[in-house]
Amino acid sequence: MPDFDLVIRHGTIATASDVFAADIGIIGGQVAALGRDLGPGVKEIDATGRLVLPGGVDTHTHIEEPRGGPTVNADTFASGTASAAVGGTTTIIGFARQARGGSMAQGVAEHHERARTARIDYSFHMILTDPRPEVLTQELPKLVESGHRTFKIFLTYEGARISDAEALQVLATARRLGALTCIHAENHELIDFYTKALLAAGLDRPKHHAWAKPMIVERECVNRVCAMAEALDVPIQVFHVSGGEAAEEIERAQQRGVKVWGETCTQYLVFTADDLDRPGFEGAKWLCSPAPRSTADQAALWEMIRRGVIQNVTSDHAPTRYAGPDGKSAVGLDAPFTKIPNGVPGLAARLPVLFSEGVVKGRIDLPTFVSITATHAAKLFGLHPKKGTIAVGSDADLAIWDPAKKVTLTASLMQDANDHTPYEGMEITGWPETTLVRGVTVVDQGKVLAPPGFGQFLPRGPYEMIQPRGVFPGPFNPVDGVAV
Repeated sequence: MPDFDLVIRHGTIATASDVFAADIGIIGGQVAALGRDLGPGVKEIDATGRLVLPGGVDTHTHIEEPRGGPTVNADTFASGTASAAVGGTTTIIGFARQARGGSMAQGVAEHHERARTARIDYSFHMILTDPRPEVLTQELPKLVESGHRTFKIFLTYEGARISDAEALQVLATARRLGALTCIHAENHELIDFYTKALLAAGLDRPKHHAWAKPMIVERECVNRVCAMAEALDVPIQVFHVSGGEAAEEIERAQQRGVKVWGETCTQYLVFTADDLDRPGFEGAKWLCSPAPRSTADQAALWEMIRRGVIQNVTSDHAPTRYAGPDGKSAVGLDAPFTKIPNGVPGLAARLPVLFSEGVVKGRIDLPTFVSITATHAAKLFGLHPKKGTIAVGSDADLAIWDPAKKVTLTASLMQDANDHTPYEGMEITGWPETTLVRGVTVVDQGKVLAPPGFGQFLPRGPYEMIQPRGVFPGPFNPVDGVAV
C-alpha cells in the first residue's frame, strides 16, 4: 500500500533558512514527511535537477476591483490567479474596497463573490476610504473577527485618500482590534502642487508622471507614517517602497524599535523613470505610483533587502489593457499623465524576475529569495506556518523550478487577461515548471490545470507578530486613554 498521496523525489528543497536534498511526502494536501528514500506514493514526481520551493505568497494584488470611468481592471479572479500560478505563486492577498460614503462590510461581501472563481488560495486587505465612526466601531470589529485582519489606507489619490487625522483613527482602531495597517505613503499636497505646475507648463506626457512624484514626496510621507505608528505604538507596513531615501526612513524607525515593515515591488528593481519616456504613448505601460526611480535606487533597494530592512517583494499587480475602449489609451494617445490609469501587471513575472535578477546574478542567496517572496509575507500577514514554507504540517503549496531554464518573457507567457507585459522581451534564467496548491498540481509545463473555484479563502486569526510593543513616547497611552 502507498504511504503517501504524492511523493516528490530527488529535488533540492529551499526554505528561508536552509537548502537541502530531500523527498517530500504529502498526505491530505499537507507535507507529511521530509527525508530520503521515503515510501511510495499514489503519485510521484521526479524532481531530479530541480529546486522545490514554497509556493509564492503575493500580498499586494489588485484583481477584479471595480473602477469608475472608462477603464477597467483587466483580470478576473480566474485569469489573475491562473497567471499567479503560472509564475509559481500559490497564495495571493487582494483588496476589498469601501466605496466613499459606503459600507466596508458591503465591499468585503461583494469581493468575496468576485473571488469565487479563484484558482489558488487567497485573502483580502480592506481598503478604508471613509473611516466614519460607525465603520470603525461597528463594522471593522466583526470583519476582523471573521478573518479580514489587514487594513489599507491611501494618503493620496482623490476619492481614496484619507486625512492624517483619519489615518490616526484607523491606526488606533487597528491597535485595539489586533489588525495590521498597510499604507500608500505619498504627500498628496506636494503631488498636487507639482502636478498643477507641470500642466501649466505644458509638461503632461507619461514621463512627467515621475516629475510630479519625485522621491521627496514619498520620503516625507514615509517619515510621517512611521512617526504616527511610533506615537500610537501600532505596527504598520509601508507599501511599494521605490528607492533608497524612503527605505532609509523605514530603517531609522526600525532602529528606534518601531514595528514597521517595508515592501517593494518587482518593477522598482528592474525599471526606471526612463521607461516612462519611451516613444509616443508607450511609456504609459510603465506608469505606476510611486513612479520608477533610478538605477541608483535599484541598487539601494537590493542593499536594503540584503540588510533586512525590506523583507517583502510583491507584484502590486494592477492590470489595465493598453489598447481598446477600456485600456490605458482609452482617453487618447495624447492624454495627460493625470488621466492615465496607474499600475502595471506582474503576477506571473514576479518570482522568475526576482530569481533571475536576485539569485542568478548573485545579489541575494536562495533562502533570502524564499523569504522575500513567500515566508516573511506569510508570517507578516498571519498565514504562517500553513503557507510560505516547506515543513511537516504545512500546506503542500510548492513550486518545482528548473533553475537553469532560459526564458524570454512575453505577454502570452503571463496567461493573464492583459494585452501587454512591461517585462516583454526580458531574458531571464530560472522558471517554475510545476506549481502545486495543497498537494494538487495546478500548473504543469505552462498548462493551467486548476479550475476556477479551486482556491479557498484564508481567514486570519490573531497572531503575535503584529502585537503592539507596549511602548509609548510619553507616560500616556493615547489609544486607550490611560497612564502607562
